[in-house]
Amino acid sequence: VLALNGKIKEVGEKLFTSNGKEVNFASALESCEKAGGTLAAPTNEEENEAVLGFVKQYNRYAYLGIKESENVGQFKNINDTPLNYTNWRKQEPNGKGTEKCVEMYTDGTWNDKKCNMNRLTICEF
Repeated sequence: VLALNGKIKEVGEKLFTSNGKEVNFASALESCEKAGGTLAAPTNEEENEAVLGFVKQYNRYAYLGIKESENVGQFKNINDTPLNYTNWRKQEPNGKGTEKCVEMYTDGTWNDKKCNMNRLTICEF
C-alpha cells in the first residue's frame, strides 16, 4: 500500500492514477483503456481536484476524457454522456471546431486544445 501512496487517488466510486507519461490524446486514451479504464473526466469539483493533484505533481497539463461533439463548441464525455460539470478557463472553449480535445491547466481550469499535443496521461477506473 505504501508504494502506491500518491500514485492513486480515490474519489467516491472512482480511482484516478497517472503513469507520468506525456503523449497525444489517442495514445493517452489507448493506454487507459488497455489498463481497463478511460481518460479521467471529472464530474464534480472533488474529482477535478483529484486530477489537478496529478497535474501539479508532474507540473504538466493533462488531457481530459472530454471531446468536442458534432455540434461545434459543444463538448461531451468520450463515452458520449453529456457534461454535467465543467471548469472552463475564462474565454474557453474557443477553438470553434479546430480544438476538439480538452486539457487541464496547472490551476485546474480547462482549455480546448488540438488532440496531437503531448499531455499528461491520467486515467480513471
